[in-house]
Amino acid sequence: MKAVRRPDTPHEHEFEAARGLPEPLPAGERLLWQGAPQVGELARRAFHLRKLALYFALLIASRIAVVLADGGAAAQALHDAVLLGGLAAAALAIVYALAWLSARSTVYTITDQRVVMRIGIVLSVTFNLPLSRIATAGLHRYPAGTGDIPLQLEGSDRIAWLHLWPHVRPWRVARTEPMLRCVPDVAQVSDLLAKAWSDARRIPLPLPLPETPPQAAARSPGREMPAGIMAGAAGG
Repeated sequence: MKAVRRPDTPHEHEFEAARGLPEPLPAGERLLWQGAPQVGELARRAFHLRKLALYFALLIASRIAVVLADGGAAAQALHDAVLLGGLAAAALAIVYALAWLSARSTVYTITDQRVVMRIGIVLSVTFNLPLSRIATAGLHRYPAGTGDIPLQLEGSDRIAWLHLWPHVRPWRVARTEPMLRCVPDVAQVSDLLAKAWSDARRIPLPLPLPETPPQAAARSPGREMPAGIMAGAAGG
């Protein structure tokens, strides 16, 4: 795989020379980490499974209330609740299946030269993000130890939001930020990425990374990396 491929130029492929990579790594480039989103977290955070479940629960409750308020029998209210519950369960199962397929088809790769994102359920697309083109990276941790690492690209590099979803930072449409989403052991992965970025740019970086000051954490929970590489990231 060519390490200098522009990050806004996707590489479509059906064959992988190595997991997550359509071509072998060039001589001298080292593989540091590979991973994928955690399915349950991806379903909750990106596909909003819990919010959908709450929405369907409110619909069912409102239907029961309407039937009873109109003088309907409890049996009729129960019948409607069971019918709507079955439809809701089927919808939630489809959403979870999409999250599972998305996680299963995704491979995030960090080398000492770049970040590689192989994504896509039907058609696999690989995005190469050279560390030299990454201006900042963020960190948003969740209680289970998973988290998101959004990457802000330098200069005029752009990737279409729809090409990246759900591996993109929420609410960044005009200037999209590719995001390693729902990564297990995200603190360890972020430290590894910070070290690789520091080495690639020859900028000294103290580890472990300091925690974000309280006032910054109130705006956007995360951790700060010197030289702007680890800024707080908004979740969603």
